[in-house]
Amino acid sequence: MALQAGIVGLPNVGKSTLFNALSNAKAQAANFPFCTIEPNVGVITVPDDRLIQLEKLVQPQKVVPTTVEIVDIAGLVKGASKGEGLGNQFLGNIRNTDAIIHVLRCFEDDNVIHVDGSVNPIRDKEVIDTELQLKDLESVEKKLSRTEKMAKTGDRDTQRGVELLKELKLHLEQGKNVRSLPVTIEERQKHIDDMFLLTAKPVIYVCNVDEKSVVTGNKHTASVTDAVKDEHAEILLVSAAIESEIAVMEHYEDRKLFLEDLGLKESGVVRLIRSTYKLLNLATYFTAGVQEVRAWTITKGMLAPQAAGVIHTDFEKGFIRAEVIRYDDFIQLGSEHACKEAGKMAVQGKDYTVQDGDIMHFRFAV
Repeated sequence: MALQAGIVGLPNVGKSTLFNALSNAKAQAANFPFCTIEPNVGVITVPDDRLIQLEKLVQPQKVVPTTVEIVDIAGLVKGASKGEGLGNQFLGNIRNTDAIIHVLRCFEDDNVIHVDGSVNPIRDKEVIDTELQLKDLESVEKKLSRTEKMAKTGDRDTQRGVELLKELKLHLEQGKNVRSLPVTIEERQKHIDDMFLLTAKPVIYVCNVDEKSVVTGNKHTASVTDAVKDEHAEILLVSAAIESEIAVMEHYEDRKLFLEDLGLKESGVVRLIRSTYKLLNLATYFTAGVQEVRAWTITKGMLAPQAAGVIHTDFEKGFIRAEVIRYDDFIQLGSEHACKEAGKMAVQGKDYTVQDGDIMHFRFAV
């Protein structure tokens, strides 16, 4: 399943620097390529040490990691919801993404002029939020008008839909994002999800900090943490300047030592991709053979037939069973054959919930 995340932020907050660091991400880790499929869209592979370990044991002809599309959403300024700048075009781009990476400037630098004259990440957040909320408000008002007419028939479910849409309209008018509205999953799926609202999308707030604040944070990151506490959002401290330095380093050991000196185990780019996966409730399973070792992305809780369908729809339609080896068992015993001999290969049916890291082989008939 293809995953797409959009990067948003005001001018001079470090958004483009971060995107450019992503574009050079192949310099940061093994098996970490990037390509540009449009001027503002890049494809980056998800770093996963398990894939590297499987490659060492299986020695396949090729290795295929899972990928994430990163979209640089430019043109978001005040008035974007009304078509100012490239507003309509880029608001449409956000609508197509699975998650939003919202870059906030949390560093002081007199040499980098802020578009509003001072550093205030909460104000910056509100500018972007307002444009997205206004666009969502248009969608909610249109659906509310239609639903109110339908509710005249007396259908209780439709009447509940009207109540919920009115709550949502008020919520947006108060300057709050849809993701912070307390509502059951069932009601969200029934009455809200079909509008594909922008502020309902899961978000990672990337606090772009100076080098000395990348581990501990600062007063600006503290204010962001407090401001988004009700949004169930991820918060990440990243220095776009550091990421730019890492991206041009050719040797892995140089990058590793550089990060260690800063008190970091991984680069911000790697942490960003991992956070995106966590935010979207995703997991990875593997197929491993001499021709190919490959990582597959699924939603956590997915059953075996649906996981098989990620490879091909025929696998799901004709699913018979799945042969499953736990990743730790495979690494410890060293091969599929050894796992079979040790009784560590389980045969699972249609009701099996795939676990993160499972190594799977599907049996199917069409």
